[in-house]
Amino acid sequence: MLILRSSPASPFGRKVKIAARMLGLWERIQFADTDTLSETDTIRAQNPLGKIPTLLLEDGTALYDSRVIVEYLDHLQGGGKIIPASGDARFRDLTLQALADGIMDAAILQIYETRFRAADKHEARWVDHQKGKVGRAMALLESAPPKGARGIGHIATACALGYLDLRFAGAWRKDHPKLVAWLEAFARDVPAFEATKFVAAA
Repeated sequence: MLILRSSPASPFGRKVKIAARMLGLWERIQFADTDTLSETDTIRAQNPLGKIPTLLLEDGTALYDSRVIVEYLDHLQGGGKIIPASGDARFRDLTLQALADGIMDAAILQIYETRFRAADKHEARWVDHQKGKVGRAMALLESAPPKGARGIGHIATACALGYLDLRFAGAWRKDHPKLVAWLEAFARDVPAFEATKFVAAA
């Protein structure tokens, strides 16, 4: 059985989980929660970066990061299922995934700034730099929401928006009505999105 090292709130882990459900591989994966800050968690031996998600194959091989993992899962099902096999469509989808991954990266860095630094040591310029990345990417997506088949670019975009809902109370929604409608349609079309939702404890 495959083992996915992740955490419930990880948007990158959610991306892999949605891909696994869409590809019919959910039952082949064991999900193992991971504490990347713990020096005793085995993630550091499995992935020297100590990052999630990491997928452990049956022979012990570790695959990371999420982009490699979803490519592997697609490969297991013959390829071309959620990642176009070739041509312009492939590179459009991979570029959309990269954009959405960038939103998630920048959003996570903003959270880390508040989580790991005392309030009097917050670096406003750094936070604004990350906010700028998210803002520009969101403006681009609002101007042209994703179209076409529900592939990895769509999955990553939905996970990015879901993470902004989780960590930033959905503040993005008031200025991005097209993306709100797009996410609602994605959730209707892809039940795995709701099934993998993390609800933070009160």
